[in-house]
Amino acid sequence: MPISHAQPALLVLADGTSYRGFSFGAPGTAIGEVVFNTGMTGYQEVLTDPSYCGQIITFTYPELGNTGVNAEDEESAHPQIRAVIARNICYRPSNWRSTQSLPDYLKQHRIPGIYGIDTRSLTRKIRTVGAMNGALSTEILDPDELLRQVQGAPSMAGQNLVKEVTTKTPYEWSDVTEGNWEFKEGEAITGEPLRVVAVDFGVKRNILKRLASYGCQITVVPANTPPEEILKYNPDGIFLSNGPGDPSAVQEGIVTVKSLLESQKPMFGICMGHQILGLALGAETFKLKFGHRGLNQPCGLSQKVEITSQNHGFAVTAESLGEDIEITHFNLNDQTVAGLAHKKLPFFSVQYHPEASPGPHDADYLFEKFVRLMAENRAAQN
Repeated sequence: MPISHAQPALLVLADGTSYRGFSFGAPGTAIGEVVFNTGMTGYQEVLTDPSYCGQIITFTYPELGNTGVNAEDEESAHPQIRAVIARNICYRPSNWRSTQSLPDYLKQHRIPGIYGIDTRSLTRKIRTVGAMNGALSTEILDPDELLRQVQGAPSMAGQNLVKEVTTKTPYEWSDVTEGNWEFKEGEAITGEPLRVVAVDFGVKRNILKRLASYGCQITVVPANTPPEEILKYNPDGIFLSNGPGDPSAVQEGIVTVKSLLESQKPMFGICMGHQILGLALGAETFKLKFGHRGLNQPCGLSQKVEITSQNHGFAVTAESLGEDIEITHFNLNDQTVAGLAHKKLPFFSVQYHPEASPGPHDADYLFEKFVRLMAENRAAQN
């Protein structure tokens, strides 16, 4: 689209910094926490990841939309983000899988976007000052007026956004990773399927596909499901999903997981699920300055490094972990806790996304680990 035909748009941060650019996607005003993602691919997975609920995403890769969008790459039923920030936008995608352009997709889902701003400057601002609220608008082009709206928005700290994204009713999941995208080295456990109850704090579809690919029979339940209802499914294991917002605000989930720990059934948590598990085990969490969002976060402990996909703004405090908990992985960029496990019981979790959507496949073995823990536990009971 020629710049002369583009509609103006304005981005204002909570500290008063403003950026003028051009609109793409839907018209309107959106307010949320402004964060950045450093991935060079996978923008559609990012847009539809429920963990981004309540946030305005800055993409650091300089051009967005080249490959368009398609239904197969969605991580949920619709985009979860509040708004999108980009340097340049592609209106005519070139990819054989594309069914729609990114601007048209956002317009369809009433998501506003701004392009033509200096995203390098904005990213440096967030890294220096920290993630903060902001507003993006095609309607309000006066920075002072838009700033007043930003200042009235709640901080991400203390927000329970899980209730906005969790499923309303339980459902069964059986779809596996499509053949063209299957990459695992391990084999699925044969015999009677292992029963997994996935507690949905904002689960991504590809996480469920990885569990199904390893031979699991999956029931997804709302985040507020009582522990006794979860145990009625007689699961071989319990999965705690990713999700948005402040984990310490998800009190109902923490209480539920704390009760489920008493069953000593194998438990696996990812991202928000990792934080919820840590809190249920007596640890504490804190808000990171600008979070980890990208596809190249190195994690490990000794001798081996995994390159991981991450998306989170909170972390478990290492010093608050009890003596019965071991740290299995650190984020090697800032030494925050990236994985934990109980020393005696079959509970473990990671802060990153081993399903690799988007991102590398280094950590897919964790699904196999969970499956083998469940199989061993079932065999021991029999």
